[in-house]
Amino acid sequence: MTETNSSSTAPREGATGARKPERESLLANLLLNIVIPTVILTKLSGDDWLGTKWAIVVALAFPLAYGARDLMRSGKVNFFSALGVISILLTGGISLLELDAKYIAIKEAAIPGLLGIATVASLYTPWPLVRTLLYNDRILDTAKVAEALAGKGNEVAFERTLQQASWMIAGSFFLSSTLNYILAKVLLQSPPGTEAFNAELGKMTALSFPVIALPATVILMLVLFFLFRRIGKLTGLKLEEIVTQQ
Repeated sequence: MTETNSSSTAPREGATGARKPERESLLANLLLNIVIPTVILTKLSGDDWLGTKWAIVVALAFPLAYGARDLMRSGKVNFFSALGVISILLTGGISLLELDAKYIAIKEAAIPGLLGIATVASLYTPWPLVRTLLYNDRILDTAKVAEALAGKGNEVAFERTLQQASWMIAGSFFLSSTLNYILAKVLLQSPPGTEAFNAELGKMTALSFPVIALPATVILMLVLFFLFRRIGKLTGLKLEEIVTQQ
């Protein structure tokens, strides 16, 4: 009788409490945020297809829907996802209103620039952004790290490490800001509301990954490597002991 009950309840427990969070699909990310919008803007902006305005609306609807889905799936407002949605809406608004392309360049530079400033400013608050981005329970066993740091009396040295990592992260945002601005100024040469402008906007979207996102991602990976090394030295723990087991 006991065996029957335990076997019948096991599937229900697995279906509710033991569900793992969905992993983000890199392919879906690239398709919806870069590939599909690029194809629409560069190939379907002519009057024989969607036209210039509808091409912008349809192209930006894909990354907008992707960002909105991420917000709803997580069940809470993710600051970076929300910022991405705002950025898409600003791009669409500027393009549809046919404002000067310089405003898109300013917007492209402003968002990562503000993130860099926020990263530095957060060092002077109880909630530094480096803890949100890298030093958190999703990546590291922070409780074990804190215990080991206390045991060796290296809490102050570790705080200095987090400050150094924060400046590195801020540097990656400032680099993205500069590259964003240069890319927009170089590519967006045609008047807004034209097929040529849409094609340039599509090209900018396509180049944003290799020119901007890739270098910033590499820097963040280097910062993470730096953080792992410093934690290892300050705690005496091995990498497999501090990384959260999924």
